[in-house]
Amino acid sequence: MKRAAATLVVTGLCTAYILWKIDLGTTGRVLAHAQVGWWLASVAIMVASVWPMAWRWQRLLAARGVHETLGRLVRTYFVGYAAGQVLPTSLGGDASRIYETARRHQGVGATAAGTVLLERALGGVATLVLAAVGFALAVGRYDVGGYIWAELAFVVAAALAGLVLFSTRLRPLLRRSQPLLRALRIERPLRGVYGALHSFRGDAPLLAAMFALTLVVQAVRVLAIWCAGKAVGVDLSPRPYYVMGPLLFLVMLVPFTVNGLAVRESFFVSFLGGLDVSADRAFATGFLFFIVTIALSLPGLAIVLREGVRRR
Repeated sequence: MKRAAATLVVTGLCTAYILWKIDLGTTGRVLAHAQVGWWLASVAIMVASVWPMAWRWQRLLAARGVHETLGRLVRTYFVGYAAGQVLPTSLGGDASRIYETARRHQGVGATAAGTVLLERALGGVATLVLAAVGFALAVGRYDVGGYIWAELAFVVAAALAGLVLFSTRLRPLLRRSQPLLRALRIERPLRGVYGALHSFRGDAPLLAAMFALTLVVQAVRVLAIWCAGKAVGVDLSPRPYYVMGPLLFLVMLVPFTVNGLAVRESFFVSFLGGLDVSADRAFATGFLFFIVTIALSLPGLAIVLREGVRRR
């Protein structure tokens, strides 16, 4: 109940902020005259990025003896995107992928969870690298207030979290949490996932290659946001989106609301407003990018419906 109440409060506050900033009539006209070609380009970028990410997951699973076809993992990714539309942000999609893999391969639940979390870690580090680049691009060039300092704070916090999670010297400190975890009955599964993550410490070449791939994919996905902006007449170069994009990806990781509803659009209005973009066009950019994520989930929804019919 508390979580549901908090979600309603956050959604309500963000919605109130959006309604205060935009004019519904003007925003409707902006969306009605959106250029479909730019929006389709945004969709194409996001859809095409699924294959390299699925291949990355395939390599990580294979390194631990779990072998899956690329087509199967692409399917699982799309189903995960569909799950993310009704579960809290991208974490819901991750849970769906872990469940699907563990169901197909008995006894590899910890490995499945470990590789998915490692993928998330690689994505987070790549996003933070882009955030550091965005920070460098923004200082003295863009008036986006505290956002660039928020990026710097994310970079520092993530570095500290990575040190705590992967450093072997800090394991004695982590063991102090075992009594609490046992009381919550999650100590055993967390230990399995922790071991699966640490098993990659000796695979530096593999991790370096997967990180490089992730960095390229994340950089290209930022262009999908830029295309959504171009569709509604936001005349900015891709550069400020490399300040905004990493922050948006990080914000969408936190389960404030289901699928980031209202939080995402508020972020667009606030950030792009600092770059002299009207609130109506800024909201329209965020809304179009939301429709892009809906389009990305449609193949997964079609797969789920088709398999449901086959079972019947």
